[in-house]
This record gives sequence, structure tokens and C-alpha cells, in this order.
Amino acid sequence: MLLVVDVGNTQTHLGTFDGEELVQHWRFATVRTSTADELGAALRNLLALRGMTFDDIDASIVSSTVPQLRPEWTGMAARYLDHAMPVVGPGVRTGMPIRYDNPREIGPDRLVNAVAGYERMGGPCVVVDFGTAVTHDIVSAEGEYIGGVIFPGVEISLEALSERAAALFKIDLTPPRGPVGKSTVEAIRAGMLYGYAGMVDAIVARLRDELGPDTRTLATGGHADAIVPYCNSLSEVDDLLTLTGLRLIWERNRA
Repeated sequence: MLLVVDVGNTQTHLGTFDGEELVQHWRFATVRTSTADELGAALRNLLALRGMTFDDIDASIVSSTVPQLRPEWTGMAARYLDHAMPVVGPGVRTGMPIRYDNPREIGPDRLVNAVAGYERMGGPCVVVDFGTAVTHDIVSAEGEYIGGVIFPGVEISLEALSERAAALFKIDLTPPRGPVGKSTVEAIRAGMLYGYAGMVDAIVARLRDELGPDTRTLATGGHADAIVPYCNSLSEVDDLLTLTGLRLIWERNRA
């Protein structure tokens, strides 16, 4: 089986594929000081929950937005899985031409999402990832990565609001009763959910002016399920998109 690992700033999402089928997937908090041995122990325990062992893993690939964890994951693979783990980045074939001023600046998760989004949509598309940051990654009709949009994610905004405003506090993102908050908690929820939905819709509208009205959209990321219902420009959510993109890139790099 193939192990795919998406290391984000807040969470690490990993899964195992048997061919094109995602067999299992797990999430755990990203700890930036984790060592290769600690990652190996975490992986062993997760596999054991599903009756699997290291011997079931034939190959692997990792994408990490946390630079210091890249060598720890590759070290883990060398020590416990007995193979080299490719890292998404320079030198790894994606099959997608990059039209970006400095390709090395592109977050690997963004590129992985773009590859998976274009494979799924088959034409010009915008992939919106609701993670630590909200990113829009844009692929042309010719399958080229042409750029993106980034702004702070919901969690960052909630933390900033509670830290900077003494009378306000951090809340969960359960649905508000409506756009008019009848309490402070409801007002914050309405602001977060309707506000982020409005920002995304406005950006997608401008991107469609650039790419054409038939440009399709796709959402992913930890807060997608909370925000997408309030968006007019997003209709599809795929929480497993990044894992699928990792599988596709691994397949394009097989010897």
C-alpha cells in the first residue's frame, strides 16, 4: 500500500491507498518538534488500530508546509518503512506546468491541491482550501498552475479577535440562527461564517472574470464544511482532495 502524508501547520492528515482506493485516513495535531522516532511511533499506533503494520506499507510520499518536519518524515520512512520517501517540492514531477514568478514559493499543499483539482475537474478551476490560511489555487484550461490568493484562516481571525478585544472571546463555529446576531456569540459566528463566505464569493467572482464564467470550483480543508453552506460560488467539498493529489504525484514519479 501507498502511505500519503500531508503535514499542515495545524494538523497532519495521512492515509493509505490500495491502488486508487483510499483504505484508511487519520488526522493528528502537527507538533513541530516531533522527531523521526516519534513520528514512527505515531504511525505504528495508527496502523495498529486498523490491524496493519509497517510491512503493509510499500511506498510513501509527503507534502509538508513545516520545513523542519520534512527530514523527520523522510528519516522515519528510511528507518521504519525501509524505503525513500519523496517530498513534494523541487525535483518532483507534478505533470503541471507552473506559471509563477518564483515556483519555490508555492506551498506544496497548494500545488498538490491544484493537481488533484484539475484531475477531477478536467478544465479551468479554483481550489479553495479552508485551513490555517484560506488559499485559492488557480489552474488554467491548459492545466497550468497560474497563481493564487491567500488570506488568514478562520482560526487565526478568531484568535486575533479574542486576543485584541478584551470583551470578546473565542467561540466554536456552529451555525448561527441568521445573519443578525442576537448575542455576542451569535454576532461573532455570523461575522465569521457569512464574512468568510462573502470574501470567498467575491474573490471567485473576480477570478471567473479572468478565467471565464465556466471556471469550476472545489473546496477542501478543515473548515470547509462550516463555511461552504454559506457560499454561493462553491458547491463541492472534498475533504480528501490533498491525499488524492499526493497519490497522483507519487504515480507520476514512479520509476
